[in-house]
Amino acid sequence: MSLTRRQVAVAGIGVPLALATSGTARATPGRRSRTLHIAGDSTAAQKYADAAPETGWGMALPFLLHRHLAVANHAVNGRSSKSFVDEGRLEAILSSIRPGDVLLVQFAHNDEKTADPARYTEPWSTYQEYLRMYVDGARARGARPVLATAVERRRFDADGRAVPSHGEYPAAMRALAAEERVALLDVQALSLASWQELGAEETKKYFNWTATEQDNTHFNPPGAIAVARLVARELLRTRVLAPRDVRRLDAEIPESWITWPEAVA
Repeated sequence: MSLTRRQVAVAGIGVPLALATSGTARATPGRRSRTLHIAGDSTAAQKYADAAPETGWGMALPFLLHRHLAVANHAVNGRSSKSFVDEGRLEAILSSIRPGDVLLVQFAHNDEKTADPARYTEPWSTYQEYLRMYVDGARARGARPVLATAVERRRFDADGRAVPSHGEYPAAMRALAAEERVALLDVQALSLASWQELGAEETKKYFNWTATEQDNTHFNPPGAIAVARLVARELLRTRVLAPRDVRRLDAEIPESWITWPEAVA
């Protein structure tokens, strides 16, 4: 996921998606509104009109959460766990996060860029060290950190088997989550199983395949909705969220609900 003009255009701090896609979230009477913050890369990030139909799964997540739980999507194209911190993006989240909020962290796609020292981390050392910054920062402010293994790319071998693409990074995150006793959403394993079930041809309907582009990393609306559903179900399974916090886990979400605003100049 190298930087492009589109990535430069969305390099600003993420906008709250409850505002961007479904209106300002309103607190339920008697219950303080909470915010789920997403720190991540382009697979989760808000996309803009010049990128359509490319869709980050964070754009679909608000449709699966009740309105008393806002979503603030800070994910940015091309970032790794390291570059996100080095650019001050984690500090920006921590300056606004409140007790009771959730910080959901998904990185690996760009941590794998061995030729780019600004982004590369080593799975069992620097990757874990940077992830600890997110965990410690959230906890210090009374928020709950959640780690999510990176969603899988669309990659199949000659025999039609879905092939993992993230090397040791998912295992390193799982180990850190166990060591730190942090909730883990194993999106990598779940998405790999889902791509295997769908098969090589059917998965094209979930990724950003167009007449001019064959993108096996980023999603279109159906793919973003499918991955967001995995995330929401995992948030419920791990008891990060309660049943009252989620909705539509088994209901159809129309693609027309996904919108791409114009990028801010």
